[in-house]
Formats: sequence, structure tokens, C-alpha cells
Amino acid sequence: MKFDNIIIGGGLSGLVAGIESQRAGKATAIISAGQSALHFWSGSFEFLGEADGETVVENPLAMAERLPESHPYHKIGIPKVRSLLSRVAPLLNEAGIKVNGSLERNHYRLTPLGFLKPAWLTLDDYLTAEHPDDFRGKRLAVVNILGYIDFYPRFLSHGLSKLGAECFTAEVDIPQLDTLRKSTTEMRATNISRFLDGDAVELLAKKINEVSAGADAVIMPAVVGIFSDDPVMRLRKGVDRPVYFIATTPASVPGVRCQLSLRDYFIRLGGTFMPGDTVVKGDISSSHRLERVFTVNFGDMPLEAGNFVISTGSFFGHGLIANIDRVYEPVLGLDLNVTGGRTGWYDENFYAPQPYMQYGVVTDSLFRPALKGETIDNLYATGALLAGFNALKEGSGAGITLATALHAASCITN
Repeated sequence: MKFDNIIIGGGLSGLVAGIESQRAGKATAIISAGQSALHFWSGSFEFLGEADGETVVENPLAMAERLPESHPYHKIGIPKVRSLLSRVAPLLNEAGIKVNGSLERNHYRLTPLGFLKPAWLTLDDYLTAEHPDDFRGKRLAVVNILGYIDFYPRFLSHGLSKLGAECFTAEVDIPQLDTLRKSTTEMRATNISRFLDGDAVELLAKKINEVSAGADAVIMPAVVGIFSDDPVMRLRKGVDRPVYFIATTPASVPGVRCQLSLRDYFIRLGGTFMPGDTVVKGDISSSHRLERVFTVNFGDMPLEAGNFVISTGSFFGHGLIANIDRVYEPVLGLDLNVTGGRTGWYDENFYAPQPYMQYGVVTDSLFRPALKGETIDNLYATGALLAGFNALKEGSGAGITLATALHAASCITN
């Protein structure tokens, strides 16, 4: 099978690169092994939340200039990063994912434990603030589903009260969820969301109205709208005061919805999506080009393309593998920036920045990875697979994922 471009990896980075490639008129295939980090999504995308030990709220683009020269943002160039990421919100909106935010200034998102963290883009039905004082004097109802244990109203109320809000908690129940309640293992966000549609949403809105009287707004777990945001909109319309959602223990309902929406948009554009498959090897020519890849499902039948993008993630997504002896990239054996033995991979101080968090594939200025020191001319790496940044410490994972995906897409379509 032949394509213009093949994307290895069906998470956020792979889907965005695939969408841009297919939208440019290139016959594109995405090979996806299964679930991605989107299934753990908080509802917000971060561009840069910390630099030089400082929390970054105002002017994150300027703070990005202070990151090391080897950082992916610098390799792209900050002006180009701004240009590329300006396309993200419109792209998401076209896929049916409505977000708010600006690269000029971070806003704050509320975590499940009641803390505030800087964010770049957040779903428009999630609770955000421009300043911590925005919560002062507000009366908020924190409403949970009876029997749902992956949401923590007391933590939220405590965190919000420290910000000056007055909170009270309540629980609601509807008979449509009785089937799930027979087993606590079934009362999970993704299961609940499948039952919250149609009349169930109308009844849930009525129950929320009853318990939230006198509140300025309602905060509840993100358990509505796994396949589309229509139930979310209907619930918000049916409640007499603003309703905002908070991320819950994974799997994330908005994360699943985001992945499905991007996948469906890619398919509507004419792309070929290959779910439940894994690339196991590739053929690289003497001219340092990746000619074809082989997958588990297709066996000896190769998939050929003019260009490839590898977006398989880091350790979490098995884009990198660590065993007792080594860290390696399992698809093609690409060169990594790993040095030293196992004891050098980590710092004994649990709270210190961990060396392994910056491990990834070595690339040139165009994010083309190398194999045994030779750059592969038609292969581009994106997202968490890249070396040179600590997404957890910096709060930069989504920004790098999206910027490098769009950068790779511009390379393979031009």
C-alpha cells in the first residue's frame, strides 16, 4: 500500500500532523496502536507553565526565549512557534472541540485537588480564571454524582475556599445510573457518560437545579459527553446558573471525546486511519531515506510513503523503552541522547528534575532523527519522543506536541 505521507502514532501529535497533511491534499495514513495520552487529558493544553523556577502567567512567549537553545521551541524559533500555534484553536474548532485561551497570556485552570495551574487553551466548559482573585466572594456549588468516587468535592472546596470562595457540596442521583451503581467498578467517568444523554441529561439538570439554589455557579465532574459536546451543551442550558466541569481520574471523558473528534475529522478529510496496529520495523535505503514500514496487522505487506512522521510518545506511550540495560526507541532503533548507565538515568532526590524526563530521539534543526549518526531525510519526529525538554517540570508538553506536529506537517506537505 502506498501513501504520500504516513504518520506513526495516533495521539494528539499524530492526529494533528495527519489532519494538516490530508487537508493539504496529500494521501495520508495514520497507524495507531490504541489509547494515547489524551485519555488522561485534564481539559487544558499547556504551552509553558514554568521557566527558571518561576510560574509563567504573563507573556509565556517571552519566557520561552529563556529556555535552553536545544529546547524544541528554540529549534523551531519562537516567532514560528507563535505562527504555528495560532492555527491550533481553529483546527480544534473545525473538529468540534471548542477551546479558549491565548499565547499572549496564560490563564489559570483549576485542578481536581483545588489548585490553580497556568494553561494556554482550555475547553470552554471548564472552570478557568484570569487571576486567582476572580474566585473571591463567589458562592460555588460543588456537585457530585451519587456513588462516583473519582471526584473529590472536599479537596476542591478547600482549595477554592483558600482563594476566597464560599463553597458547599451536594450529590445528585438519577435512576438511569442504577445499573452502574450495582458495582463500584462500573461507576467510572467513561461508563457514566454513556448513560447521560437525552432524557437523562434533562433529569440531571433538574436535580442540579434543586441542590444548587443560591449558588453563583456549579462545579461538577467531567462525566458528560464522551462522543460529542451536545449533552454538555444541553446540561448547561438546562441549569439555571453557569455549570463548569473539572477533570476526574482517567480515563478522561473530554480526552476520549477529543481523540475521537480529531480522528473522525481526519477520516472526513479522506485520511486512512489504521487502529490497533503497531509498526515493528522499517527499511532505510543507502541514501538515508525510510522507504517502507511493516506492521503487526499487515505482516509482510509493506506500507510505503514519500514522507513519514513518528509520533509515538515517550516512555508512557512506549515510544521509548527502558530495560535493565538500556533505553531504546523500539520502531527503528533511532539515536537517543541517553548517556551513562542506569544509575545516571535518575536523581535519588524524588523531587529533583529527573534526567530521564529529557531523554528522546536526537534530531537535526528540522526534527529529522538520526540512525547511527546518519539523518533520515524523509522522517520527522514530534512531541514527547523528542529530546531536550522536561514537559512535567516546564508545563510545556501540549505546546511542544502541537508545535512540532504542525512543523512536521509543513515539511511533509511542502
